[in-house]
Amino acid sequence: MQNWLIKTKSHLTDKNFLISLIIGMILLLGSLVINFYAGMYATEKASNSVTDIILSNIRVYDVDGIFIYGAILFWVFTGLLCIFEPKRLPFTLKSIALFVVIRSVFISLTHIGPFPMQMIMTSSKIMQKFSFGADLFFSGHTGLPFLMALIFWQKKPLRWFFIISSIVFGAVVLLGHLHYSIDVLSAFFITYTIFHIAEILFKKDRQVFFNGI
Repeated sequence: MQNWLIKTKSHLTDKNFLISLIIGMILLLGSLVINFYAGMYATEKASNSVTDIILSNIRVYDVDGIFIYGAILFWVFTGLLCIFEPKRLPFTLKSIALFVVIRSVFISLTHIGPFPMQMIMTSSKIMQKFSFGADLFFSGHTGLPFLMALIFWQKKPLRWFFIISSIVFGAVVLLGHLHYSIDVLSAFFITYTIFHIAEILFKKDRQVFFNGI
């Protein structure tokens, strides 16, 4: 606990770190606003649904609890990882913001309607307000855990935890018919590219992530 307090104090008294952290928070907040309007637009413009090699051949499963509360627990865990190592925060926040913005562009360009038979979310009214239904391509539930796996790649236990989480959430959204197969599969490839773009754009933050201040 004492070591954590010392590390936190050293970061919070570093002007460059604070500026980078604030920028990361602003970028993340801005990306969420963009995502909100992109989701509304995609839902308004949604066209017909299409057949899917997986969804057309399996029934709808009730994965409501895992989809919502599993995601909440995942982000609580990830947040704690960054809080206990504050040097991780700027690069992580900026990478997530970049992911959300790029995904917002994708869902604005793709207007395929949701699969006709899908799970109805009942666990959380708050989550229902942030789930638009037609913000499909690509899957954030799959891509964001994989992004965390790439960010924490040097930490083998965390790497495997995040990879497994990504696969589990990918399976969950398919079982609930909440995403098409292409939304899930493409998420891995697009997220890999997003990560490397983040490494270029936020090079100094990535170095801090590894080396500290």
